[in-house]
Amino acid sequence: MAAPLAVTREGTTLAGEVAGSGPAVLALHGLTATRRYVLMGSRALERGGHTVIAYDARGHGASSPAAEGRYDYPALVADAATVLDAAGVERAVLAGVSMGAHTAVALALAMPERVAGLALVTPAFDPQAELVTASWDALAGGLRSAGIEGFLAAYDFDGMPAQWRAGARRVIEQRLAAQEHPAALADALEQVPRSRPFESYAQLATIEAPVVIVASRDEADPGHPLALAEHWARTIPGAQLAVEDPGQSPLAWQGGRVSALIAELVAAAPRESA
Repeated sequence: MAAPLAVTREGTTLAGEVAGSGPAVLALHGLTATRRYVLMGSRALERGGHTVIAYDARGHGASSPAAEGRYDYPALVADAATVLDAAGVERAVLAGVSMGAHTAVALALAMPERVAGLALVTPAFDPQAELVTASWDALAGGLRSAGIEGFLAAYDFDGMPAQWRAGARRVIEQRLAAQEHPAALADALEQVPRSRPFESYAQLATIEAPVVIVASRDEADPGHPLALAEHWARTIPGAQLAVEDPGQSPLAWQGGRVSALIAELVAAAPRESA
């Protein structure tokens, strides 16, 4: 059974939970999501002898808005390290989705001694590309002006095949309904895409921890390009790449399979991560 975890750093309170026992896994969700949307409700890791630490990022879910108004990657990294401290964990495998994957890499670069491994799910940041913020600004504006319906009206569902649209819309509605501070989420939508978790692919090449990258095919998830995940996998030494077969539901949406990949990563991580 999960135990609640509340962590306050510089006036911002992060709501989370700790479940299970054994080697630690820190779950980091994506922009507009909550802690549920890393393992997608799967309890396989905690039942398999792992400690799972999960929390809502600042301004997301049940966590408070950022007291100082910051939603950049340095703040997100500092939050993650503080959560590890509060949970009494010196070193963990980090499992992050999109924004959470970028946060995990930034933490690994800044504090490699705290990271036993990285499970990077659908990364989207390309340090060589110009930051594109117009679509994020539109989503933030829609959320501010008309709530969930405004966000959905600004979302580009036409960019995915028809068979995925209804499911994607349903998941987005569920994610947004779990947000207790929509105005803070709108702030995050504007700031996070303008922040750079790292500056170059050369930095990725310095990561020494074991890494698995979970990608999705562009047909279902064009916002997280498969080619970019492949580039990350080629750049990080020894990184493994996992992706669903053509026509299947995205691997990133399958909590049980993602949990199995994380468990394999934990098994490969240094023993002191426990």
